[in-house]
Amino acid sequence: MKPQITLDTPYEVINAEGRTPVLLLCDHATPRMPSEYAQLGLPDSALQQHIAYDIGTEALTRLLAQRFNCPAVLSGYSRLLIDCNRQPGDPTSIIPISDGVIIPGNQAISDQEAAFRLEAFFWPYHHAVTQTLAQLWRHGPAPAVISLHSFTPCFSGLNRPWHVGVLWNHDPRIAQPLLRWLHDRHPDLVIGDNEPYSGREIGFTVDRHAGAAGLPHVALEIRQDLIADPDGQAHWAVIIGDALEAVLSNASVHQVEHY
Repeated sequence: MKPQITLDTPYEVINAEGRTPVLLLCDHATPRMPSEYAQLGLPDSALQQHIAYDIGTEALTRLLAQRFNCPAVLSGYSRLLIDCNRQPGDPTSIIPISDGVIIPGNQAISDQEAAFRLEAFFWPYHHAVTQTLAQLWRHGPAPAVISLHSFTPCFSGLNRPWHVGVLWNHDPRIAQPLLRWLHDRHPDLVIGDNEPYSGREIGFTVDRHAGAAGLPHVALEIRQDLIADPDGQAHWAVIIGDALEAVLSNASVHQVEHY
């Protein structure tokens, strides 16, 4: 595949003028692909599945950005082109098979094509995150970085009981009080502490933009069936919004700390 493609902006910044010291990130917002990639050889039905994007997270991110009057950065193309939450070169960065689905357009791609996808889809998104975070920080205290994702109810034949997962690594400032708040206020929910994924293993975006700078951060995973429609998205925007508001209202969170 020759990298001669006309691209729209490979990211979207919403509420760029919001001044609340919170930045929302959505690494896998959309299944969109440039027409020249011919959907990587996949049918339309595959692009509506979790392998192509994090179902429900775009709408959830927009609702939370509106509630908090804070900026958000959303990826502009499908994770199947290149995963914005993976280290470049990682085997899962441009994945040839996902949850048993072969991706024809990702089979044995050339170094030239891999480099093109980095420059066309990956780095522009991350540069937008850097620029938006810098603008936010110039006008207030150390901002908190919240990365929003969703996960499938069943993976590799195993049911996942969690409603929401809180993913974190070294920095506990948001994750631990958030876990406590969710457990206390929503005892009916199954809350995952580094489940169904571990923030100690997956977290390129928050590590790069927040962890390295000592900014408070966390990644949240909501089960996809819970936010697949507008009613579910609105419901979970309230749950997540209330929890974040309670935790982030503590001014001591908004400081630079290295762990």
